[in-house]
Amino acid sequence: MALDKKSGYRKNFSLGVIFISLISILFILSLFLAFNFSKKSIENEFVSEKVNVLEQSIKPYNDFFQNKMPEISYYNGFLDSATASKFVDTVILKYPFVSKVTFYDSEVKNTPVRDGINVGHFSIGPKSIFQFGKLVKPDSVKLFSDYGPSSFRVDDDFNSMALKLVRFLDQLDTTTVPTQEELFTNFSVVLSNKITYLNIPRREDLKIYKEMLQRNLEPGLIYQQDMLVFLLDPNKIKVINTRPLLYQSIRVEPLTYDPIDTSDENMSTEIALPGAFSDFKLYFISSKSYIKKEIFIYFMPIALVLLLVYGVLLLVAFLIYRNLNINSKMFKLQYDFVNNLTHEFKTPVSVIKIAGNNIKSATSLSQKEQQLYGKILDEEADKLNGLMNKLLAFTQIENKAIKLNQEEVNIVDFIESTIESHTLKHPDFNMTYEVVGFKTFITDPVLLGSLFDNLAENAYKYSKPANKKLHMSAKLIKGVLVFRFADKGIGIASSELNNIFKKFFRIQNEYNQMGSVGLGLAFCKELVNFMDGEITVKSKVGVGTEFKIVLPYNS
Repeated sequence: MALDKKSGYRKNFSLGVIFISLISILFILSLFLAFNFSKKSIENEFVSEKVNVLEQSIKPYNDFFQNKMPEISYYNGFLDSATASKFVDTVILKYPFVSKVTFYDSEVKNTPVRDGINVGHFSIGPKSIFQFGKLVKPDSVKLFSDYGPSSFRVDDDFNSMALKLVRFLDQLDTTTVPTQEELFTNFSVVLSNKITYLNIPRREDLKIYKEMLQRNLEPGLIYQQDMLVFLLDPNKIKVINTRPLLYQSIRVEPLTYDPIDTSDENMSTEIALPGAFSDFKLYFISSKSYIKKEIFIYFMPIALVLLLVYGVLLLVAFLIYRNLNINSKMFKLQYDFVNNLTHEFKTPVSVIKIAGNNIKSATSLSQKEQQLYGKILDEEADKLNGLMNKLLAFTQIENKAIKLNQEEVNIVDFIESTIESHTLKHPDFNMTYEVVGFKTFITDPVLLGSLFDNLAENAYKYSKPANKKLHMSAKLIKGVLVFRFADKGIGIASSELNNIFKKFFRIQNEYNQMGSVGLGLAFCKELVNFMDGEITVKSKVGVGTEFKIVLPYNS
């Protein structure tokens, strides 16, 4: 049986090692795949996240183009130099990428202009031109005035916007209402680093402008128009790095920019800027060692989840291994219990059978023989009855199927009765006692008697013939009863002390060779627990054993 047990342990251990090895390999493989997945994801994000950076960085430009610039149209062409200066100051303050603004205070007439565009009877030209900006010197603000003595040739910015206006008027259908998008598109010109904007006239003014192209209207008809040219500096764009752990450096570079350093140690990507900045791009660059930080930030939660799963699997493996070993031990204990119980029953049954056969085969029995056989039958019947009662009582106590009786017990009488019954049974058993601090207490005498009897029987059984001694003491200490049973027996090894109160556990020694069910001390433990007490043991091999029982004192 021991061989089978060891074989079972070896088998369970081998299965456990195989299982742990497999899940460890799977765990390492999962970590490797997770790291590669994290690396690939971050590399993909390095390319895709640039769109978010672009959107956040270009948001001020979009706000300027879509919201701030159209405010010029609110003045309906009556924007003077002072108001234009204030407007430009707010623009430059809020949008640092606007470096300089040229303001054309213009007029639309049906008479030819000296500087500007003349088409049919439609003419547009500047009355005066101003420039504003941080780098513009005070004496350079005013560039031109038609009231001055000299002529001024307007630049291409004005002419291109004026020609665009003429083309729009030529194709304008005055019976329909142009959309805001059509108006905004036709009254602005977006070039590299430059935006020209002409305030959008009212619908009635547009109709008159169209008529000017076709015929001569009332002389002296004049309309005011304001045109502004915004010079932009792409290097003043504030780059918003939405992923600082991903992008080490983001710069505004020309589209033609080609880095000299093409080392494999770096990763780079780029995205073109929109609108007036279309000749430039955002250039992203990071070293691979820098990106590793972001990879590990992405990888660590996945690794922790995998580690948690791995830990759970290890725990499951441990619990399975432990349960297999417990089942093996339980099977061994049950097997030994059945064997020992069979032996315990078999011995008195055999003796009874032999005594019965002798009585049956005898022609006549003397009085002495009758007494002898009667004593044998009575003792063996008592053994069977005691064994069955112990099993029954153990089961009842373990399942709380009985109630604790409360009777007054005289401790001296109780101990002397126990000593008397055991010395009658074992004349060589030397039993002494000591009582201190009390005489009577309330308890269940039957359960207490079973407890005393089991400990006394153990003291006698596990002592050598010359040392069959037991000293019992009962003391009232700090409101509790302390019982001690000290023998001079063979003692218990320290490695066995934690197991002696377990069911079916038997210490392997010469005194257990004749069979023992392994319920005695487990029964004592259950009895003490049922009586709301506790039992402990200390022992030294070759010297003896002492059991200590603490019970509540009920007077």
